[in-house]
Amino acid sequence: MEQLSGAFCAKKKNGEIYYRSSITYKKKHISLGSFATELEAHKAYLEANEILENKEMTIDFYTPYTLSFEKAVVLFNFRDNGMYIKTPIYIRNRFFQYYFSKDFFLTFDIDDLFYYSSHKIMKRGGHYFVADYGMQVNILNRYGIKNFGVANRDYFFKNGDNTDFRYSNIQIVNRYHGVSEIQKNGKAFYKVKIHINGDYVVGVYDDEVTAAIAYNKAVDVAKKKGVSKNFPVNFVENLLPSQYAEIYSKVEISKKI
Repeated sequence: MEQLSGAFCAKKKNGEIYYRSSITYKKKHISLGSFATELEAHKAYLEANEILENKEMTIDFYTPYTLSFEKAVVLFNFRDNGMYIKTPIYIRNRFFQYYFSKDFFLTFDIDDLFYYSSHKIMKRGGHYFVADYGMQVNILNRYGIKNFGVANRDYFFKNGDNTDFRYSNIQIVNRYHGVSEIQKNGKAFYKVKIHINGDYVVGVYDDEVTAAIAYNKAVDVAKKKGVSKNFPVNFVENLLPSQYAEIYSKVEISKKI
């Protein structure tokens, strides 16, 4: 029996037969995936060939049948932009889109292309993660937003689109745990709260660095008084240890703590 085009028989370690599919385009050998039957592998090859040869076919109007949608995006991008990327990225003018489905994608600045070309995004609930050095890292960390950050409180998307992760679209309001920006007479102040069987106001401060350190001081005081809660603490960048110590020693916190 003649072998169907694009389908190749393979065998698992346990002896089970399966089929792999691949295609060559612009001298690039592209694996299309593994399939249970030769016919499925062949159909994946035909779909891939249609994408690569039919320039009128676009992501917006494509419905995958056998070929995975992720692989289809890779092929569309390679065809149109001449760049083979293993993750489901399609490059636009000055930005790119990372696709989860035909109707759902995240938008990023072109500066992040190299990073997401080698880091696959995972979605859990409303959060997006990548595997980095063996850990799951929230993609918001790249913007300086901490894991505890809450949308529309600690940061917000300027155009209202929470899938648009271009740097110009993300406004950070509160960078530190327990610190919230408040406005008074047109000026920004930073209110600090700590949760110990309820919220306690630590104080209000002129700048967020002092506020972040005040929160840390409140955590230390709470622990010294026997509170066993595992408080997160703020890491303040760009301060020498001596500078941190000076602010820590001088900052005043509520006597209720």
